[in-house]
Amino acid sequence: MKRLLFITLIVFTQSASSQTAGPLDAYIKEALANNLILQQKNITLEKSLISLKEARSYFLPTTYFDGSYSLAQGGREITIPVGDLLNPVYQTLNQLTGSNKFPTIENVSEQLLPNNFYDLRIKTSVPVYNPALKYNRGIKEQEIKLKGNEIDIYKRELVKEIKQSYYNILMADKAIHIYTSALNVVNENLRTNQSLLKNGKGLPAYVSRAESEVKSVETQLSNANNEKQKAIAYFNSLRNANLADSVILSEINLPEETQKAIQDYADNINGREELKSLAIAKDINYQTLKFNKAYHAPRVNAFLDLAAQDFNFKVNNSSFFYLGGVQLTVPIFAGNRNLYAIKQTEFDIQSNELSDKHLRKNLELAAFNSKSNAKNSYNNFISSIKQEEAAQKYFKLIDRGYKEGINNFIEMLDARNQLTQSQLQKELTRYRLLAAMADYERQTSSYTFN
Repeated sequence: MKRLLFITLIVFTQSASSQTAGPLDAYIKEALANNLILQQKNITLEKSLISLKEARSYFLPTTYFDGSYSLAQGGREITIPVGDLLNPVYQTLNQLTGSNKFPTIENVSEQLLPNNFYDLRIKTSVPVYNPALKYNRGIKEQEIKLKGNEIDIYKRELVKEIKQSYYNILMADKAIHIYTSALNVVNENLRTNQSLLKNGKGLPAYVSRAESEVKSVETQLSNANNEKQKAIAYFNSLRNANLADSVILSEINLPEETQKAIQDYADNINGREELKSLAIAKDINYQTLKFNKAYHAPRVNAFLDLAAQDFNFKVNNSSFFYLGGVQLTVPIFAGNRNLYAIKQTEFDIQSNELSDKHLRKNLELAAFNSKSNAKNSYNNFISSIKQEEAAQKYFKLIDRGYKEGINNFIEMLDARNQLTQSQLQKELTRYRLLAAMADYERQTSSYTFN
């Protein structure tokens, strides 16, 4: 027994592929492809990819059409003193020439608001220098990694749930076979005692006890069938199938070959996506901090307008023009809002550091407890094997003694109950061990996705 305890936890990692061979492996792939929650998370990832493309688009030129047409009457006017300037000259010319060829003209007034005026432009602008765009793009890239990690986290949890629910189906199926076999035995005992009573050799109490045993086993068999249907329904819900769909069952054998004692196996949580997500969150916080600190940096944009302007919808060579240039924006004061944002981000970074330490300790504890549970499950499984062997031998002896008249009916029923319970206990501990292995595999992220 002591030597049997030195089973390695390679069982939980290197043998994972052998444990999931056959239908279970196919069901895992199907669940990863069809699970509804996983599909929702994939949609969220796709949205993040679109968001990254949007962040990258801000580096490209922006071009749009802008047009206006205006009517105006009244308002301020500008006076052009052409009469005051030219009339003295014209009078002198008329005197010199002795004629009236140069008439007197009036001053001219022109309203400032353009009337019957159109302005059409194709405007283009492009950022030349804007550090906020770079940091925003970096944040979006990290958010995509974060969403990808969230998907991997759920996928690992889904694999564990698929395995454990499949083991529950197998366990219920084994219970059905055991209770069916037990039902055959108690029915045979009932017929035997009824025959003995009919021939005057039996006791009514034995018949009543046999009938009670039949009812008890029938109830247990019915409950086992119900548990199997519940397990199948949950299993099918995980893979997004009809709840009543049949499930292909295949026996899963525990690996026998081991390479390292379970007591020496090192817990490894470095592969946990939760830690990777925290690391990405740290990077996002640092990118956000850089983004906030860049508030004082100047922004430089270049622009170009291809335009046409004129009155009365006239279009000629003088209507067309272009206007280009460079625009510089330098933030000076914004009510210290940027400083407050920087301080908040610094607090976020400190909080993230504490969360990392707390999460790491929790994951280490979870892996340690999972390995301990696996040890206990294995010990219980080895013990149940021995108990079943002993119960099997005891039942054979009592059953033979009962047929030979050495043992009474009550002793035979007790031996049969011990055998049934030991068989159930062995299967229960067996699949609990497999479930514990699936949990340890989840706690150490040792399952490999194809």
